[in-house]
Amino acid sequence: MDTQSKSFATAFNQHLASERRLSAHTCKSYAHDIHILFREIAPTTIAQAQSQHIRHAIIRLHGMGYSGRSLSRMLSAWRRFYHYLIRDYSFNHNPCIGIRVPKSTKKLPHALSPDETAQLLTFASLESLTIRDRAMFELFYSSGLRLAELTQLRINDIDLSEGTVRVTGKGGKTRIVPVGKKAIEALQIWSDYRSQIVRNGIDTMFLTHHGNAISARTVSHRLKIHSKRQSMHKNVHPHILRHSFASHLLQSSGDLRAVQEMLGHAHITSTQVYTHLDFQHLAHVYDAAHPRAKKKQDN
Repeated sequence: MDTQSKSFATAFNQHLASERRLSAHTCKSYAHDIHILFREIAPTTIAQAQSQHIRHAIIRLHGMGYSGRSLSRMLSAWRRFYHYLIRDYSFNHNPCIGIRVPKSTKKLPHALSPDETAQLLTFASLESLTIRDRAMFELFYSSGLRLAELTQLRINDIDLSEGTVRVTGKGGKTRIVPVGKKAIEALQIWSDYRSQIVRNGIDTMFLTHHGNAISARTVSHRLKIHSKRQSMHKNVHPHILRHSFASHLLQSSGDLRAVQEMLGHAHITSTQVYTHLDFQHLAHVYDAAHPRAKKKQDN
């Protein structure tokens, strides 16, 4: 790094700390990103850099394994650095404007296998809390609800005779989702206990043992407890039941549009990630059953 570039970097860091009042940790992160900028455009100087220099730097960093998210943060730091140089040092352009970063590979949501799901949901429900938990988790998996949708569910939203639940999702959009047989049975038992503990004015379906509306944090905590009791050796979080619902239903039906409607996804692209889970299942079957695949494994 040449003397002038080092001077620019020092001044920018002081600007972030004194004028913008950013934390020492944030300033350190900016300094790190700016150092990478100097390194990647060298021997071109900061003043000489054009859009193609920035674009090539991003491409090289992506090839080195930087994620789209990291590159987006880094480019934002570079853009702000140049904005500062334009303001305080009369630079005449910002070469970072209009540059795009490669998109991050979307991670597949983790799902339980059908056997693991059965293991998780098979527990004794002998008192009010475990009866409630069984009903919550069965409904969660049966209908693919979001955590917030589950905790905000009202008692009148569930029609046990019809086997449906009315869900208010993101953006206040309402959808009707089927409820499975085991979930209906668990909900019927919970409804009897619920009527004994509910406080006046509370109409949410799932309650604490004090009769108040249950929180998302409590649902997460109870799921952790049951996963440990059931000897689950995975990180079992609430949305894993929604993911499992989607992947199992898609593997069985192959109906992507129906799964989209039940999940409440506004766009089919949000649901298409589960087609990759389906492919993983097919690939596993192939590896286990195809003669050529078996032969390859034996070599």
